Amino acid sequence: MLSDLELIGRLLLAFILGGAIGFEREREEKPAGLRTHILVSTGSCLFTILSLYAFPGADPARVAAYVVAGIGFIGAGTIIQTKEKIIGITTAASLWVSSSIGMAIGTGYYLLAAITTLIAYFTLKLRKIEKKIGLEG
Repeated sequence: MLSDLELIGRLLLAFILGGAIGFEREREEKPAGLRTHILVSTGSCLFTILSLYAFPGADPARVAAYVVAGIGFIGAGTIIQTKEKIIGITTAASLWVSSSIGMAIGTGYYLLAAITTLIAYFTLKLRKIEKKIGLEG
């Protein structure tokens, strides 16, 4: 069993890394921003910690599967279809990846979570490049 300090550290790291992605979404004025990404990442981290340590003998993969499915419902709520186009898919995907980051931190894969955060952040920044070269309207 891990110390309370390490468990708290995991939650705080999930807060920070989820916040990094949420900060980018907030700056782009997307429907799910800073607070939403922080809550998704931190909540996923806590669910993962609980599945690993609070229920001895239980299958932690079951909780992970339900976290992934639950995030799908949240993400679906950010997607809006209009007559011209569908918007919000990237925000839904950013929530999904924020959840995976929280889960990685919950299991102790800190470097993997940090690298994934960097990849996600820079992927979200590609929109500006797409606009400059005419790939996005």
